[in-house]
Amino acid sequence: MNHFEAVETSGDNHVAGWVKTTDGVRLWVNVQGQGRPLVFVHGWTMSSLFWKRQAPLSESLQIITIDLRGHGFSQSTLRGHSIPRYARDIYEVVTALGLTDIMLIGWSMGGSVVMDYWQQFNNDRLSSIGLVETGPCPMSAAPWNLHRYHGHKIEALREDLARMTHNRKTFGKNFVNNMFLSRKAPSDALKWMTSEHMKVTDQTATTIYEDYIQRDYTSILPTLTLPALVVQGRSDQSCYGASTGRYVAGSLPDSRLVILDKSGHLPFYEEAEAFNDTVTQFLSDSN
Repeated sequence: MNHFEAVETSGDNHVAGWVKTTDGVRLWVNVQGQGRPLVFVHGWTMSSLFWKRQAPLSESLQIITIDLRGHGFSQSTLRGHSIPRYARDIYEVVTALGLTDIMLIGWSMGGSVVMDYWQQFNNDRLSSIGLVETGPCPMSAAPWNLHRYHGHKIEALREDLARMTHNRKTFGKNFVNNMFLSRKAPSDALKWMTSEHMKVTDQTATTIYEDYIQRDYTSILPTLTLPALVVQGRSDQSCYGASTGRYVAGSLPDSRLVILDKSGHLPFYEEAEAFNDTVTQFLSDSN
């Protein structure tokens, strides 16, 4: 694995560049600020740009955002599109950067990546985790699960993937709109978020989605002994809801649940100031 290859700088406290994984894929990484590191993992067909409103945290912390393979600026590749490989990619990035004492924060599918990181590497380099709008098993039949695929609805999954490949741009716009509490994204956000969605090829989007949706990390939660921050919006119309957050937080040995009820699936974007304050307070209390 190569070390971090810096190719962009902006001032003294921002650098961006590449980390090459052990299987030869170049991942795009942004590092901003100094202090305790927070590593953010985005969701399905999204990118590191979705964390742009967390930039103010870099005034006192080090903010690291990563484009998962095949997403954003990272290399497009046909291989390695599984949650365990994505988790290994994160491990290889933080190792290349020499990071320790990390709070690893995952949003939606990124939360599954965080849980798989724990399953593979335990607390290596980590001191805490964050799970944002994340459930351990999107197909679970349990009452806490409000996902569209509740009860192992494989046909609904196939319908969604067929709809995506039939008209990708329309699917992307609908997907982005539904992430907002109002189910209507602001016009500027709709434009750039849909553009990020469209950067991911149909094959990559399909492969990783099928892998992610059918995984079950329910049994992992009670073993995850690090301090954990669980943040939910009010997104029952999109993916998860408050009941999922309560279940996740209740299954973790050492957790704090925060529900930001003026947002949907994007609490860190729709209520950025409240989200950032929540993270800062959590870190202060867990020291």
